[in-house]
Amino acid sequence: MQAAQNTYEVAMRRAVVLAAQGAGRTGSNPVVGAVILDSNGSIVAEGFHAGGDHAEVVAIKAAKEIPAHATIVVTLEPCNHTGKTGPCTEAIIDAGIKRVVYAVTDPNPIAAGGRARLEAAGIAVIHGVLENEARWVNRAWLHVQAKRRPLYIWKVAATLDGKTAAADGTSKWITGEESRAYVTRLRRESDAILVGTGTVIADDPELVPHDGDSFKNPLRVVVGKRDLPAGAKVLDSQAETFHHQSNDFNQLNEALLSKGIKQVLVEAGSELGTAMFRANSIDEIVLIQAPTLLGSGRSFIGDLGIKTLADRQDVELISHSVLGKDLVTHMKVGK
Repeated sequence: MQAAQNTYEVAMRRAVVLAAQGAGRTGSNPVVGAVILDSNGSIVAEGFHAGGDHAEVVAIKAAKEIPAHATIVVTLEPCNHTGKTGPCTEAIIDAGIKRVVYAVTDPNPIAAGGRARLEAAGIAVIHGVLENEARWVNRAWLHVQAKRRPLYIWKVAATLDGKTAAADGTSKWITGEESRAYVTRLRRESDAILVGTGTVIADDPELVPHDGDSFKNPLRVVVGKRDLPAGAKVLDSQAETFHHQSNDFNQLNEALLSKGIKQVLVEAGSELGTAMFRANSIDEIVLIQAPTLLGSGRSFIGDLGIKTLADRQDVELISHSVLGKDLVTHMKVGK
């Protein structure tokens, strides 16, 4: 039994890696990875959801044949409803797979019921394998299911003393090439990239991943009541742009959900970033710090209304790493 559990965990780790490859490509749907094993625990086929067929179906189609007593290992409970595609439960049943191992139970009431349907068909089901890892890779979709708003990740490039620009406004480039490549990856993994009108007016950014990937670029979101300058790069044809001419974050959430957005990379400056932070609209912070000091200049975060140390805003450390000469700290805000 322990040997089988180890086999399932190895396969699930692979399924989590596969799921991550669908980030930024599935619209309002979850990212999911799937691995099919033969009776000896060897991988027969694998797949992930990238906006078309669901991961289970991709893996089944990739298999030349489904061996006897096959197991499918999947990061999310197979769906049991018909949407743009048919139920994954029926695809699994029709393929003759005998065991399903999944990590996370589907919280969406529309798609739920996969386990019960599979067990009713005589298929053995094991759930909860590497659940935390599978939840992390799919956290944006799970966040939408739980809170009915997108997951907002605030990306900040700063000096060691938290400055995003010098006193004269210069800010390009504080961090190194490795960090900029990392930010490109963050953009590609997101459904939208958000800035304020002030950033568009001052910096005229393009807000697209420069990675050569031909997949549709993330939605560009500009927040603020001011009109955008004619000829601004965010108005070019590289990606769709949505100008939210309001400071109401609840309205912003509704608008983005209606567009199928579940993960937003916030590249806003101090004013908008601080406003979102104070409104509890920032869920994670990725702080990239260059090994340099300015002493004066623009701080990445503004006044939070905190007057005493006892009222400080603590965050939860997710990870710490070094990219080139820069320090990258990934943090979770709130609970």
